[in-house]
Amino acid sequence: MLLASCALTVSHPRALLSVESFVALASDPRIRVEPGFEAYGDRVAAVLPVAIAQVEAAHYLPFARAPRVYVCGTTACFKRYVLTPKLSAAVVPDNRLILSPNLDNGESQRLLPLLTHELAHLHLGQRIGHYHSSLPVWFHEGWASLTAKGGGAEYVTDAQTREAIRTGRQVNLTLRDTPRTRHRAASSNLGIFEFYRQSMLLVGWLKAQDEARFRQFVLAVQNNTDFEIAFWDVYGKASASKLAGYYDEVLGDNPSDNQPVQAAPAAP
Repeated sequence: MLLASCALTVSHPRALLSVESFVALASDPRIRVEPGFEAYGDRVAAVLPVAIAQVEAAHYLPFARAPRVYVCGTTACFKRYVLTPKLSAAVVPDNRLILSPNLDNGESQRLLPLLTHELAHLHLGQRIGHYHSSLPVWFHEGWASLTAKGGGAEYVTDAQTREAIRTGRQVNLTLRDTPRTRHRAASSNLGIFEFYRQSMLLVGWLKAQDEARFRQFVLAVQNNTDFEIAFWDVYGKASASKLAGYYDEVLGDNPSDNQPVQAAPAAP
């Protein structure tokens, strides 16, 4: 199964590759397409307004700049810009959102959720930089998946996630990222989709507890406040301590664990 997240570092030379070979889509100049794949671009244009609206509502802010989406119709095009070409979409250094031909073929049903997921990364990247290390990967991916109503986390169910938690396989919330070290799924002994789904449920739980506080917190993050400093300022404790409440509910089979978190059900 294919993934949906970003995997490059800011220093990677692919950030400097020219995108002049893409052409602006006649119906929406925010979309640049590989020549010959205008029909794919039109499909993107049809869902882009919905995806942008979802992201801006979830982030409580408009895009700092109009987003630009690059549409690759061939695998060769996507491999040129994305270091990990098995992804179906990615935001790469210099905050370029690249879509794979997969989303026009075998994974066409994932176009809206994955576009929304990556637009969430782009929205944040416009304000604090590409995959800023002060923000843990689990929050990056969990918030993007929540914003996309499950996009990027479709292949694991909530029930499977809770079962993993009961067997001790939890996101390690105590790890701190650095510009050179990112703590992804393997750092928590989780598969990529397990990591995304569990991270999404953590962020969804935090939002459901008190949306006013959540809004205050993520606005501070988007103002480039360090993640843990912003968390302490708003919640009065470390993120790991606060989110232990989610794990306590799961381990205690608390019904509130099943409250809606605005995510789509997992794919079968």
